[in-house]
Amino acid sequence: MKRIKWIFAILLVLVTVLYWVSLTDIERSLAPWALRKSMLYYTGIMSFVAMTIGMILAMRLHTVERWVGGLDTHYRLHKWLGITAALFALAHWLSKKYKWLIELGFYDRQDFSTPKGLTDFFQHNNFFKPLEDLAEDLGEWALYALLLLAVLALWKKFPYRYFFKTHRILALIYLILAFHTLILFGKIAWLTPVGLLVGMLLLIGIPAACLSLFKQIGATHRASGRISQIRLHEDGKVTEVEVTLTTPWEGHKEGQFAFVTFDPREGHHPFTLSSSWRNDARLTFHIKQLGDYTRTLSHALHVGDPVIVEGPYGRFDFAADPGPQIWIAGGIGITPFLSRLEALAHAPTPASQPITLFYSARNSDHALIESVEQLTKQAGVRLHLSINGKNPALTAQTICETVPDFLHRTVWFCGASGFGIAIKRWLSKQGLPGRRFHQELFEMR
Repeated sequence: MKRIKWIFAILLVLVTVLYWVSLTDIERSLAPWALRKSMLYYTGIMSFVAMTIGMILAMRLHTVERWVGGLDTHYRLHKWLGITAALFALAHWLSKKYKWLIELGFYDRQDFSTPKGLTDFFQHNNFFKPLEDLAEDLGEWALYALLLLAVLALWKKFPYRYFFKTHRILALIYLILAFHTLILFGKIAWLTPVGLLVGMLLLIGIPAACLSLFKQIGATHRASGRISQIRLHEDGKVTEVEVTLTTPWEGHKEGQFAFVTFDPREGHHPFTLSSSWRNDARLTFHIKQLGDYTRTLSHALHVGDPVIVEGPYGRFDFAADPGPQIWIAGGIGITPFLSRLEALAHAPTPASQPITLFYSARNSDHALIESVEQLTKQAGVRLHLSINGKNPALTAQTICETVPDFLHRTVWFCGASGFGIAIKRWLSKQGLPGRRFHQELFEMR
């Protein structure tokens, strides 16, 4: 989380500095006419840069994911950039419609007129002059669409299947805004630090938007298959789906997830892989009924149905840590640990790497509990089971008392985000460094 905060802050500061050093002394004037035009271009550039970086993140490149620290933080940064782009675009529009400042009595109309004797402000290149009016009109309408889609993306009650479709329109809006930027940016000059940055981003962002528009993002990481088995858990509240792949899959690490498409009209959804990869073309997903779509899966899916899987993604890679560990799973948060347990069942952990699993489960899920109990025995993992309604609720204090050497272990949590934050806060007060607590905070919106 700290990493993306630094990335976000550095990006905003860097672009601001590059813009400032690209201006002339006259352009840095605080006179109303100069300040208004400086704000007009500054807000436009900031909006374009934020939207371009967001478009690059939307490509789900493995290299970028590793650098950012996982697709959960990757998507959080993407969300922040989207909000930033929308806010700066709104400020850009307000700067353009400066008459509202005059109507409010802040300035006289003549304050915004370029003084005589000065050349047109920022007017260094007239090559695209005939297209400027078109670029301005398209940019304004694209702004309205951007603000509308930003609101829909943040509105959690807006159905995912519609969000998925409308969000792709952002690629078209980006291309329109890229045209707007290309035509009007010459007023600042391309051969400046900020000009070179914008030019580079145009060369990257336009192809990225085209890939999104033609549904090619993640195409090289897709595999096809068919549903081979369906099981219901927790009285039908969890659907276990086994998929047999018919095309090559690059393999995955325990703890990762994939985007799964059961219905092309619905689009893909992220689900954690609950099986380890043994080159047997088999993938398993445990899907909790959490929304409108997942509630219908137990009835909508049938053995033999086609499936498209894209991935793997995620950096919840507890298999890479050879030291003692604590696993904490709440409800359906058991899925990444199932994957790791399945792998360890074939190669149990050595005595030098003790692992304790705390699993808070529902009483109704007998089959899944039995499976976890069997796998932990085979894997050599110590299990602390807390069944809702039968045992005391799992707390951070329980974890500390059960594992006295918790300060010398890494903690891996998957479950309700609020529960995870509370446990992390408690363990931090006891002296556990933040870097030793791992929690994947995945949100698509």
